[in-house]
Amino acid sequence: MTNVTIITGGSRGIGAATARRLAHTGHHIALGYRRNHTAADTVVADLRATGVRAIAVPADTRDPDQVTALFDAAADLGTLTGLVNNAGITSPIGPFTDLDPDDLRRVVDVNLIGYVLCAQQAARRMGDGAAIVNLSSVAATLGSPGEYVHYAAVKAATDTLTIGLAKELAPRGIRVNAVAPGIIRTEIHALSGQPDRPERAASRIPLGRPGEPDEVAAAIAWLLSPDASYTTGTILRVGGGL
Repeated sequence: MTNVTIITGGSRGIGAATARRLAHTGHHIALGYRRNHTAADTVVADLRATGVRAIAVPADTRDPDQVTALFDAAADLGTLTGLVNNAGITSPIGPFTDLDPDDLRRVVDVNLIGYVLCAQQAARRMGDGAAIVNLSSVAATLGSPGEYVHYAAVKAATDTLTIGLAKELAPRGIRVNAVAPGIIRTEIHALSGQPDRPERAASRIPLGRPGEPDEVAAAIAWLLSPDASYTTGTILRVGGGL
């Protein structure tokens, strides 16, 4: 079976690492990204060098029309078999009482509404043997006090979305799982105002170090693979012990 996988937020970090890993196992990739054309083009060039088909599609996952356009573009590669719901943001780290309502809305819109819109399109188009992987976070169970409780709450919603959708789509042979990364070396920490957070947090991670994007990508790739054929409704923690 030809594998065609959509990866949102695919131009950097975990999304880019996942795209490169999947390409090496023969997945054709539709890469959704927000605005960094250069980064997206670089990833696509790397993917095509492996011999697979790959496209980059600018798409704001908060917009239903742009989500539809992303899925329509992916259809040109073949029948959709995988979705990696990865596009996400945080907001400035700080006390809950200082949370700006605009930051709250952005976090909810991107990390939850965007996931729902993409999963909805996938559910409409996918068939037996397909799989969805949502990116959650260990924050969903840790709560992230003093950092971003609202982000943690949204990631808990991601877990619930995963479990409910897994049960609803199981009769159609579509699996739905989530990967919950811990503290991973990506640019997301700079966006929250603390680019050195992975290194500073190392002492409280049981394995003593932050994770790398490819370590998360490996878990995502497994959940999309036939090796995970009996796994659905699962939140796979990749957090170094957190």
